[in-house]
Amino acid sequence: MAIPNTMSGVYLTGHGGPEVLEWREDIPVPKPGPGQVLVRVAAAGVNNTDINTRVGWYSSDVTGATDTVEQDVEAGGWGGALHFPRIQGGDLCGIVEMVGEGVHFSPGQRVTCPINLPRPRPGHPRGFVALGSEIDGAFAQYCLVEADDLYDVSTSPLSDVEVAAIPCAFGTAENLLTRAGVTAGQKVLITGASGGVGLAAVQLASLRGATVWGVTGAAKAKVVMSQGARATFDRSEPLPQDMFDVVIDVVGGPAWASLILALKPGGHYAVSGAIAGPIVQADLRDIYLRDITIHGCTHQSPEVFGRLVELMNSGRIKPLISCTYPLKDIAQAQADFQSKTLPGKLVLLPQGAIA
Repeated sequence: MAIPNTMSGVYLTGHGGPEVLEWREDIPVPKPGPGQVLVRVAAAGVNNTDINTRVGWYSSDVTGATDTVEQDVEAGGWGGALHFPRIQGGDLCGIVEMVGEGVHFSPGQRVTCPINLPRPRPGHPRGFVALGSEIDGAFAQYCLVEADDLYDVSTSPLSDVEVAAIPCAFGTAENLLTRAGVTAGQKVLITGASGGVGLAAVQLASLRGATVWGVTGAAKAKVVMSQGARATFDRSEPLPQDMFDVVIDVVGGPAWASLILALKPGGHYAVSGAIAGPIVQADLRDIYLRDITIHGCTHQSPEVFGRLVELMNSGRIKPLISCTYPLKDIAQAQADFQSKTLPGKLVLLPQGAIA
């Protein structure tokens, strides 16, 4: 099948509400240069990071939770100011359609990639760009990706929708667990445990042999336990003190100090999100007198995603999918995502894709 000159997709035209998401059917299809691959998007997951970027939450001017952003921001992307229009979408599952010179992939292979793409530069060896933020992502029929960022998942027993649910959520979760050094026999507490990252962290920590507790609403407790948690705490419930070796946090907000106190002396706290608010307060004595180590986790080494690909291809991980939507219905999908009524992942399907 010949590759068309134009494609349908969603442009992010600025920071703001759903009104800045523009459905288009005349977006030019990019052409791969040397070392690049044109991927036909089969499915693309919905993530907090897409909504955070849309509303400009990453700006230092924003101090509240994701759903409270009201002010106008200029530099609201992961790396500061974005260039508009931008095609978002950090969760990619697709099929190789065309390759540039010097590429080892072939048309027909099924591929995926991390959302955090390493781009070291002088003075910044841990530099990265984000798919769907600094570069165009998967919310369109085609996506242009550097070959070095792609991984072959042709042999995975997972569906396209399931593969598209893994890069951001499972990549973030595996990075958190890696940075915190989670090992067999440890007790691990995971916040936001019914969300995409939370459920992934529950599943991956259990695979490592850890004993897992989740923080979630009562209505989703059974879902969290079905993914490997021993038990859950309701979000309004006081947490036990000095119990956990590791806390994995994507929530932040007012409960942050209690997460620090929930750790044993010498424990590790790892964070990759703050949906309840980025400005937190605690007693520093509870941190340094108890030898607590804090890990801020965004940069991911290639080894982290490589391990996930091995787990995908062997069928040892399987994300929970609550719903799929046509890409054209992205505003509804994001509204459902923000409602927090559906556990696990929501996934978008471009025109012509089949769930």
